[in-house]
Amino acid sequence: MSFQMQMGNGPEASFMSGYLEALALVERLHRLLLDVIKDEFERVGVLEINAVQALLLFNIGDNEVTAGELKTRGYYQGSNVSYNLKKLVEMGYMHHQRCEIDRRSVRVKLTPEGRRIHKVVAELFQRHADGLVNKQVLSHQGLEDITSALKRMERYWADQIRYIY
Repeated sequence: MSFQMQMGNGPEASFMSGYLEALALVERLHRLLLDVIKDEFERVGVLEINAVQALLLFNIGDNEVTAGELKTRGYYQGSNVSYNLKKLVEMGYMHHQRCEIDRRSVRVKLTPEGRRIHKVVAELFQRHADGLVNKQVLSHQGLEDITSALKRMERYWADQIRYIY
């Protein structure tokens, strides 16, 4: 039995339909973001790292972090964060150093080459931000509204994880 048949055609079904559409859009936007980054890297001739790794370098920026901090800060959600960090260290995009207090933990930060990748992504995002405004795709208020709604969803989902189980 389909969801529509279970819920009927009332306001609940309409909201659920919109919610499912929003979830699909968030997922598509994330995949599209990775494709945009991949295309930019092909354009500038950076082929040795993938879009997920480039986004990871962008999000780390000037910070020095552990893999655990990347997850808790919301910079990285993938289950293979350790793999990508290891590859980025091996390729010379990151330095790594064991923590003095907890020897099991490794802190990472960008090398000059990692900062170069960070800059490529930052410039791409700046061009996109300028284009969104200049072509009137999105206003400052529209962006604030979207961001506020997404933050409320994020808090709701986080609360579901913390308090339901």
